[in-house]
Amino acid sequence: MDYALGISVAIFAITFGLIIAEKLHRTVIAFFGAIVMVVAGMIFEFYSPEEAMSAIDFNTIGLLLGMMTIVAIMETTGAFQYLGILAAKKTKGNPWLLVVALGTVTTLLSLVLDNVTTIILIVPITIVVTRMLKINPTPILMAEALLSDTGGVATLVGDPPNIMIGSAAGFSFNDFLIHSLPVVLIAWFVTLFVLKVVYRKEMKEKPQNIDKLISMDENEAITDKRTLKIIVGVLMLVVGLFFVHNSIGLEPSMVALIGAAIALILVSPNKDPQKVFEKLELSVLVFFVALFVMVGGLEHSGALDVVAQYLVSGAENNIVLTAVIVLWMSAILSALVDNIPFTVAMIPVIAGLQAKGIDVNILWWALVFGVGFGGNGSPIGSTANVIVVSKSEQTDTPITLKGWLRGGTSAMLVTCVVATIAIVSFPNFFNKTTVGQKSLNSHESSQEQVLEKTMHNKHTSHEE
Repeated sequence: MDYALGISVAIFAITFGLIIAEKLHRTVIAFFGAIVMVVAGMIFEFYSPEEAMSAIDFNTIGLLLGMMTIVAIMETTGAFQYLGILAAKKTKGNPWLLVVALGTVTTLLSLVLDNVTTIILIVPITIVVTRMLKINPTPILMAEALLSDTGGVATLVGDPPNIMIGSAAGFSFNDFLIHSLPVVLIAWFVTLFVLKVVYRKEMKEKPQNIDKLISMDENEAITDKRTLKIIVGVLMLVVGLFFVHNSIGLEPSMVALIGAAIALILVSPNKDPQKVFEKLELSVLVFFVALFVMVGGLEHSGALDVVAQYLVSGAENNIVLTAVIVLWMSAILSALVDNIPFTVAMIPVIAGLQAKGIDVNILWWALVFGVGFGGNGSPIGSTANVIVVSKSEQTDTPITLKGWLRGGTSAMLVTCVVATIAIVSFPNFFNKTTVGQKSLNSHESSQEQVLEKTMHNKHTSHEE
């Protein structure tokens, strides 16, 4: 229904515009926009409250809640102060070395863990370090957000859309290492270069309290060794379960919530956990729920399907040009909306071309790079971005939209250029049948079956 499509796009555009304007708090306006979307959907019969509930990715919400709880308990032990002092001493407070060191750790963790967990663990350490040194935390926080998104593109398990695309296309873990990892490595260094240029003024800041910090004993920062030992044990359990959650049938959200439950029962079985819950970023959770509901309205009105069909309309005539269009449009849209519903809309379209006998592997990889790198384009482009922006409000220099566009959008553009050059320069490499891929015919799968599989994965994945 054309009017439904127009109404849903208008509601989302107005809400997004108000979020960008930063005149109102993003959680408040997103919540209001979500309610308007549902009410409009009911009136014009394109979106129901039941569909809005199903649009919410509770896997993402549960993952956030569980990891926030664990980190909130850890915060009471002095562990972040310990790590902060250690990082400051090793880098001697040099802002650029801190960007490289903490950015590298973030990237490596993002290869095997979800970006949400990585960011929730690393950001508190960053804030402690920068407070000690009295330097601007923005370059380091931006590096962590951007490099976690970039690193997640490299592996099958690094980003939820990768899991969905890999499942639909038949790509194996090794396929991602062969095709995606080399591009990501180049994009990683390019992103660091962008950060070096964009934040060159901040990189020249002279840290304070260096002598004092170097003379400090980081071990003295630990205030509750018993609780710390418990939390470290719980974290090791959680990380271990993240590695094997697929094989044992546990969703990432359940892994995080199990860890949170174990931590609470071991640390404060007789105490009111209110002090722990007060440290949770509940406004972030509400913001994500609202975003999921709004994007669900776009999905049910058919807006995402229209975009997806348009992107591949000329695929039969020029597959490489189509791949470039898919990459850039995916990147732009993933900066504006949740990339999971957009990936859901794109997969059956590309699978339909494959069913016609067209070799579409290059389109799959274009989609991987587009939705992965595109998340860096805006503060709401990925879960990691939202958390970093929210946490930055605890500092003296919170990250604004203008500040994000300065670094994040620049990084998105250059990494997408890197991916574009790779695809245009080596089309046969990206279009050849990969070792782990099975043909659509051997699966005996139709376009509808691929969509069904994708929709299932949507509800068992979380936002990067």
